[in-house]
Amino acid sequence: MKKVFFIALIIFISSFELFSQQINVKGKVTDELNKLIPGVSILIKESNRGTITDLQGHFSLNASVGDLLVFSCVGFETKEMIISGEVLNIQLKSGVSLNEVVVLGSRKAGRTVIDSPVPIDVIDIKQMSGVLPQVNVNQILNFSAPSFSANNQNISDGTDHVDPASLRGMGTDQVLVLINGKRRHNSALINVNGTFGRGSAGTDLNAIPVAAIDRIEVLRDGAAAQYGSDAIAGVINIILKKSINELSFVLSSGANFSKYANDRTGGMDGEVINFSANYGLPLGKNGGSINFTGDFDYRQGFGRMKEFEGAIFNAYNAIEKMANADGFDISLLQEDMDAIKNYAAAVNYFSSNLQTSIADASSIADLQNILNVDVTDQELLARNFNRSDFNMRMGQSAMRGGRFFANLSLPLDYNGTELYSFAGISSRMGNAAGFYRLPNQNRTYTPIYINGFLPEINTLIQDQSLVFGIKGKISDWTVDFSNTYGKNSFMFEVANSSNASMLNASPTTFNAGGFSFMQNTTNLDVSRYYTNIFEDLNLAFGAEYRLENFAIVAGENASYVQYDDIGQIITFATQQPSVDFFGQPRPGGSQVYPGFSPENELSKYRNSIAAYFDMEVDFTSSFLASFATRYENYSDFGSTFNFKLALRYKLNQNVNIRAAVNTGFRAPSLHQLYFNKTNTIFDQDGVPQEVGTFSNDSRVASLLGIPALKEETSKSVSLGFTAKDPKIHLAFTLDVYFIRVDDRIVYTGQFQGPGNGTEMDNILSQANASRASFFANAIDTETKGLDWVLTHNYYFGSNMKLRSELSGSFTKTRRVGEIKASEVIENAGLVDVYFPEDSRIYLEEATPSTKLKLSFVFTANKWNVFLRNAYFGKVTEATINVNRQEVFSPKVVTDLSFGYQLSSAMQFTVGVNNLLDVYPDQ
Repeated sequence: MKKVFFIALIIFISSFELFSQQINVKGKVTDELNKLIPGVSILIKESNRGTITDLQGHFSLNASVGDLLVFSCVGFETKEMIISGEVLNIQLKSGVSLNEVVVLGSRKAGRTVIDSPVPIDVIDIKQMSGVLPQVNVNQILNFSAPSFSANNQNISDGTDHVDPASLRGMGTDQVLVLINGKRRHNSALINVNGTFGRGSAGTDLNAIPVAAIDRIEVLRDGAAAQYGSDAIAGVINIILKKSINELSFVLSSGANFSKYANDRTGGMDGEVINFSANYGLPLGKNGGSINFTGDFDYRQGFGRMKEFEGAIFNAYNAIEKMANADGFDISLLQEDMDAIKNYAAAVNYFSSNLQTSIADASSIADLQNILNVDVTDQELLARNFNRSDFNMRMGQSAMRGGRFFANLSLPLDYNGTELYSFAGISSRMGNAAGFYRLPNQNRTYTPIYINGFLPEINTLIQDQSLVFGIKGKISDWTVDFSNTYGKNSFMFEVANSSNASMLNASPTTFNAGGFSFMQNTTNLDVSRYYTNIFEDLNLAFGAEYRLENFAIVAGENASYVQYDDIGQIITFATQQPSVDFFGQPRPGGSQVYPGFSPENELSKYRNSIAAYFDMEVDFTSSFLASFATRYENYSDFGSTFNFKLALRYKLNQNVNIRAAVNTGFRAPSLHQLYFNKTNTIFDQDGVPQEVGTFSNDSRVASLLGIPALKEETSKSVSLGFTAKDPKIHLAFTLDVYFIRVDDRIVYTGQFQGPGNGTEMDNILSQANASRASFFANAIDTETKGLDWVLTHNYYFGSNMKLRSELSGSFTKTRRVGEIKASEVIENAGLVDVYFPEDSRIYLEEATPSTKLKLSFVFTANKWNVFLRNAYFGKVTEATINVNRQEVFSPKVVTDLSFGYQLSSAMQFTVGVNNLLDVYPDQ
């Protein structure tokens, strides 16, 4: 293979010729207000040769007389001009987003959004970043793309720091992310706590700095036959900047000013600071460039909890306080009846009846019954605390980090041979908290934390990526050979915590271990454009080899072990853990996030090989057909074959009808195949449970008859209508769709052992767990929906413009058919545990099924005004207790900003995010 590639590369490079009648064409590009436009893409039609305009809107390009140049820029109508001399000045007319040229969804260059056979959104990040109130990719998409949904999570371990995101209401792992058309690796994190996207591992979009992005293309249609696994719901393609000689700094800061801030007491909190810089340099003599972006951001955590209303202290805690104040070693108190009685007498608010009962007690068992009473109000007063001092942090986690990206393009000659590369690194440190461990709970070892404690999860999230490739022409064929590497890692440190079963020997900070995910993808893509077959024909084919690795690293011993009452590590169900005063067993592992044990530690690889064929034909000027098929084989579960057929018919020059039908698949992620760990998860009654996640090849899975994971498969169909009126700068798209997913992978409910020393009980004990969960192909689902986008530009004289956009998305996902449980589970009556009610809500009702957006951008000379209203439909709280389910009503969030161009190099913007201070229902 190396010899073949070397020979092909020599032929590839040596086959290029310079055009004989080359001239240097120079010019400038302006808008209808005669303002120079930087960043305009200029391409010699039917070739890969081109350039872009500089900061002053000027360009220079080596070409031939008679060549047809295509001028395109986001937000402007594309224009074609024939070269007739050395000077060419062009004026572009402001267009609407649906006329923008996209590279996603078609392997034919020059396809516009409105003429595409599938629905595509384009978000112009470069143009809009100065007015948008959101500063990270997830939130920009959440408020800008109608079918995209993402929200910050809390009290959910690592998911506090990586927002689960979805497209068309599908799973977070059912949308494929590309950068410059190349597959982006997934996050190492898999969501196993109580959030939307539970059981899936998505892509960490916030590892990509906004300042590095030119635009984002969102394909709202299945595309597994074109791009491979994960593209069931659609594809997000992030296009990086290539601008040169343009230095930009962005400093953005803000905070919450609200009556609901600071745990709803009012004031200011949640400060956010983002600083970024972007600069590009020219490379070589043929229009090459390298663009750099550096980015740093900080966000402050905040809480939105009402004052805690539950029990905090019992009577034994009051006695502990008196003993501790007297210098008594309270770790010895629970077995010392005389000391308990002595210090109980010093508690001045105990009633005479309670004092008499304590004095008359004849055993520790008697005292347990007597002292197990709530004295919270009295003890808060005695300790000079408020109930709010025991709030958990119900709100945004804290985060700070930096990112660096580079994007390189180096044309080697005038015929389109180009070396390209882009790379990125990011490092973020997050801080989140869990449930408050109260003094009256067995999870709190009061000799260390006499007032209880709020345990914290600190994460170190690191991400690296590197892409390099070469593309050009061999004869009439365009060839692109590339390699894409990416790695994401999550490491956990638990602070302000303890291992309660270790008693006094417990540390308060723990290295809990972590996990990583690596993906390396090698692609060969070949295409050819024919102008003499039908109206035109584009053929493409290629191959892909992908290698993946998922690894788990163990934490320190104290972060995961549980000790028995004689100080031995528990490995059998018959061993008894140490207990608190009331005889409740003390859990092991670091509180809030037990660490990974050596039994969890692993490093698993797999590879896949794929081949695809893609054909797009304009049979006539009106009728377009696109067909794609893809074969993919995985080393760990087998092969899959998928296809896609898309059609577009022009009723006239401005009205199109489009349709697509396709099959798709999503390979089970390595995370789902091999992730195993014990987590603390609070059940619906607020009782903490140690829940072990076991892989499907484990003995526990075998005992329950849970089969090995296999791929999800999908069938989808969409039908759309597009229209535009260039005279009034209006465009409209409407698309309806249906997606069926079979063998969808979910995270099961929690199975308990019989509790009588069985094999399952012993396995759970060894994992420091009381319950077990799994990933399983448990259900089939159907998703139905409708998306629409209406855009309009209106001009007021020669220097004012109003750009308006109204868009909406309506989607509904539901489980169909029977739950696919094993005979063992059915016979045990545990089908409702296999796919419980809270899992159904996470799937069907935990994200808004309706989103609407109305936005305006008004530009007048140096001023701009941005106004947006975003409507988010109702959502339901996920709970297995139907009586406790709450439906949260729809909300409208309003953003407003004003900007002023101080100079050609500086803009100042001030604005308000959530202008009307709208919050979710309590």
